[in-house]
Amino acid sequence: MSTPFPFTAVVGQDDLRLALLLNAVSPAVGGVLVRGEKGTAKSTAVRALSALLPEVPVVAGCRFSCDPAKPDPACPDGPHEAGNGVERPARMVELPVGASEDRLVGSLDIERALAEGVKSFEPGLLADAHRGILYVDEVNLLHDHLVDLLLDAAAMGASYVEREGVSVRHASKFLLVGTMNPEEGELRPQLLDRFGLTVEVAASREPDQRVEVVRRRLAYDDDPGAFTARWADEEVSVRQRIAGARELLPSVRLGDGALRQIAATCAAFEVDGMRADIVMARTATALAAWAGRTEVLAEDVRQAALLALPHRRRRNPFDAPGLDEDKLDETLEEFSGDGEGDEDPDPDGPGGGGGQPPSEGPQDDGSSGAQPEAGDGGEPQAGGAGAGEQSAVRAAEPFRTKVLSVPGLGDGAAGRRSRARTEHGRTTGARRPRGALTKLHLAATVQAAAPHQRARGRSGPGLVVRRDDLRQATREGREGNLVLFVVDASGSMAARQRMSAVKGAVLSLLLDAYQRRDKVGLVTFRGSAADVALPPTSSVDAAAARLETLPTGGRTPLAAGLLKAHDVLRVERLRDPARRALVVVVTDGRATGGPEPVALASRAARLFAAEGVASVVVDCESGPVRLGLAGQLAGELGGTAVTLDELRADSIAGLVKDVQRRAA
Repeated sequence: MSTPFPFTAVVGQDDLRLALLLNAVSPAVGGVLVRGEKGTAKSTAVRALSALLPEVPVVAGCRFSCDPAKPDPACPDGPHEAGNGVERPARMVELPVGASEDRLVGSLDIERALAEGVKSFEPGLLADAHRGILYVDEVNLLHDHLVDLLLDAAAMGASYVEREGVSVRHASKFLLVGTMNPEEGELRPQLLDRFGLTVEVAASREPDQRVEVVRRRLAYDDDPGAFTARWADEEVSVRQRIAGARELLPSVRLGDGALRQIAATCAAFEVDGMRADIVMARTATALAAWAGRTEVLAEDVRQAALLALPHRRRRNPFDAPGLDEDKLDETLEEFSGDGEGDEDPDPDGPGGGGGQPPSEGPQDDGSSGAQPEAGDGGEPQAGGAGAGEQSAVRAAEPFRTKVLSVPGLGDGAAGRRSRARTEHGRTTGARRPRGALTKLHLAATVQAAAPHQRARGRSGPGLVVRRDDLRQATREGREGNLVLFVVDASGSMAARQRMSAVKGAVLSLLLDAYQRRDKVGLVTFRGSAADVALPPTSSVDAAAARLETLPTGGRTPLAAGLLKAHDVLRVERLRDPARRALVVVVTDGRATGGPEPVALASRAARLFAAEGVASVVVDCESGPVRLGLAGQLAGELGGTAVTLDELRADSIAGLVKDVQRRAA
């Protein structure tokens, strides 16, 4: 086994270390979500934490790590009698992004359960992580149904495995830690709320600190054992401090004044529900215990707010997490009560016990602020991409869009857009299992076994079931798609009001793609060429940022835009062949620039029709006289055309059916 990097040797990242240590002191805080760019020691710090946790007493031979002092009466390996157990190091269990449901919660042998009435259960990762750490790297890429199972277990402290009326339950209490890079996609807001704390991390911009990071990493790589030995005293000190804080925690007093400050802060920042208040209370109590105090101070409440609230105040996926610290201070001052909080908490100790986490999310570089108005939309005569370029305009207010879906039945990743064969959803039939049985179709299994009962010598009331009788349920659910936006940014689209409406429509579709768990990509065309503004990604935030700064101007190389989109789809099919695509072309349908621009655009469009790619053209043409070019383009693509007004959810009823009929 490799030697982990010492926790105390991590340079900087005080807020990350503090959040992890608070959860080590009080697992009831609810875990921590670590958000940040790649290469910022997220995984290193998490993996190093397990070495600091006190050893865990367990019942000898129990696969579910029962506490010998209070064994779980419902333990599948029990019942156990209370008594002395054995001690082992606290485990850190990693959940791979591609793990199956059975690997997470465990698997039940359905054949033995039906034929013999025996609950033969193989524990999963939730059992392994009991009384330890469950670490999910890239948690934002984990399938939704796995995240739901994971967070339900974290909330209830137990895992339930249900298979056709046969149920197994076991305790599963763990410190949940997730790391993610926001550039690769976000978690849904309701899932963000289930993490107790969140921390934003970024690489230091201080040269001296970066030098120290490199120096320590090189020293560790050269001789991990010697490097770890140099930090052994510091590791022991932190381990002892965690143990001391755990012992002190039950004695910490959370006074009425601190409770009022917590409630007032959550109300002031308009967070939904009561989970934030509870998490803040537990975090403030853990902060006091970590500082060696038995009284919660206002500084603890402030620190708890900065760790527990930023991810809970987001209203849509494009809002950067963060808190207004001036507003926070004003609220705490207003509800300071009897003057609690004049005393400073202990700033010393590993993890920067009083260190402040980042108060803001990614900073606005000004690109999303008010921009100079673009000129009128007449096309410049120059053909270069930079000719006639006009400043970006802000997007109009987003709205709820009609559902656009890909026709047919797919096999892509779980999502919420198009029909697909999935592991979860409504049962549509049965088949023989390929590999391990995961979802039993009980009626089909009984029907397969029934004709053979006399030949098998059945003599009692039980049904004689053999493996060949088992039938796997086939299910239909929803998949996520690749939604590729092809946006016309030419001079004909540059009128300020029109481009603002266009951006608002695309932003609305991006919000819809976020909610439906799609990948998105963005191709733009203007001047004489087309560009891939954003390769296919799960991060709708990145797509929204590219859209916000999109300038306009120049001619309309429609063919170039379509051919570029075709290339993007070709490459993406090689990377992810199961994910089907929906191409959304946002244009007025004009094609100018170069020889035979209209004929070239027509030939490019027919490539999509020939390959059966689902497509929608959002017609941006306006004014009393309309040429209907977008409708012609939609016909050549084999798709359908909708106007900006028709895209709204409350405008037309037959859009989905129309898309499916035209693309079929």
